[in-house]
Formats: sequence, structure tokens, C-alpha cells
Amino acid sequence: MSWWALDIRAGAQGHDALAAWLVERTGQAIEEQEDGTIVTFAPDGDSADELTTAIAGYDRGANVSRRKLDDHDWSVRWREGLGPRHLGRLVIVPSWIPYSPSENEAVVVIDPETAFGSGEHGSTRAALLLLDRHLRPGDQVLDLGSGSGILTIAAARLGASRAIGIEIDAEAVPVAEKNAARNEVGDRTKFVTADGAVAPLLGPVDLVCSNILRIINEGLLPEIGQALRSGGMAIFSGMQVGESHLFRPALLAGGFSIVDEVIDEDWWAVAGVKA
Repeated sequence: MSWWALDIRAGAQGHDALAAWLVERTGQAIEEQEDGTIVTFAPDGDSADELTTAIAGYDRGANVSRRKLDDHDWSVRWREGLGPRHLGRLVIVPSWIPYSPSENEAVVVIDPETAFGSGEHGSTRAALLLLDRHLRPGDQVLDLGSGSGILTIAAARLGASRAIGIEIDAEAVPVAEKNAARNEVGDRTKFVTADGAVAPLLGPVDLVCSNILRIINEGLLPEIGQALRSGGMAIFSGMQVGESHLFRPALLAGGFSIVDEVIDEDWWAVAGVKA
């Protein structure tokens, strides 16, 4: 199977609206480049055609160019250069690399496969650092946009009593479940196919992670607040540094006080406590 990349410049709908629509339409994450280009992927030429037509129907004036990806890029080359990632107490280790942890390290063995989240993206690393700093043993956790399950699994490895991942991409759920089993936290984790709006139904919890787009994080602030216990914490990531001035006011207006921030390359994550 040959994957295709679609490079998109937003039209009348604007960058943020198109990015959020693409996530909902495809059920997978996107790449946002510095020049404003949005990159999404399709598993074959027919799917790329369908998505191109759908984009034109949603966002008049959007410019879409396509490029075929070498199968080798997706099946093998992504392993090159990957090694253990140290993020506080957490160590993210690909399955093909042997690793002997020290006494205080919490190891997460994970491969991205077709789900996003391997610790190789700045937004994921920033969220993991905040999770390491603020999760307390025994906490109950929700992970919105769980992808490969990396944040859900990391929460369990750090001592959460229960961690639930919510993911709209049904294909990502079995990958996450396999990753949880590999890390021996299957008894304390669960993954469900749904969107973040179900968060209040799965609460109350002590901590929520939301590593999604800024516009979606903003839209989910009421549901995240409802899912948290009083004094609970939410970790928001998936946002570029240049978006921080847009998200801070929304976070404060949503009843959160900011207690910590992390910048990793061009990505910004923030932790807020519910009043």
C-alpha cells in the first residue's frame, strides 16, 4: 500500500478551522508546518482523491497538492535514529532497543505503528514532562486524543490507579491496547473510540491530558472542567508557541489557573488547575 501526503493551504475557512475539520474528517493527527501548510495523509490514491474533493467542498479556495510516499518511508525508515527518550522519570523506548532502567525510572516501551505518539514529537514530549511533574500516585486520568496510548500508558507507569484513553480513530485503539499490554498496564488502562465530549461521563478524575489542536482544546474546556474533580489538573498540548497568547485567556476564562508550562522546540504545553 502506497500512502499519499496532502499539503494544504487554507482558503476561506482559515487555518484553524480547516485543521480541526481534517482531524475530525480523517480521524488522525495532522502536521502543521512553519509556513502555515497543513499536512494530512491518505492510505492510497483513491482515498487521496476523495479527501481532495472533500477539502474543496469544505474550504473554498484551499490549495491542495499531493505527493506519493515511498513505502520504505513508512514501514522501515521511521526507525532510523530513534533511541531512548529521557523525560523526567519517564524513559520512552522503542521495542527493538534493549534498555535496563535505573531504580527511579518509569519505562514506556512503544512503537507508533499507524497511530500517532512515539515520544518523537515536541507536543508529546512536552505533555509527558508535565505529566511526570504533576501526576500523583493513585490519580485517575483521562487522555483525550490518546493515539498510540503513550500518555495513558505513561500515566499508569507513573502510578495512576486508572487511566482511560479517548480516541476518535478506531484503528488506533487496538494499537494502544497492544502497547498497554506490552507495558503490563492493561489492567489499569482502557481505550474507547469516542470524541472528547464524552469526558464528563467518564469522570470525575484527578487529571486530564488533551494533546490535540488549540481550537479543539478550547472547545473542550467546558467538558474537561466537568470531568475534573475540584482542584484537579488539566494538561493541554498540541499547540505551537505562537498560539499561547490565544489559549491563555480561554484557559483562564474557563476557570483554570496556570501552574506550569513547557516549551519543546516550537511546541507549547500548559498545566492548569481547576478552581
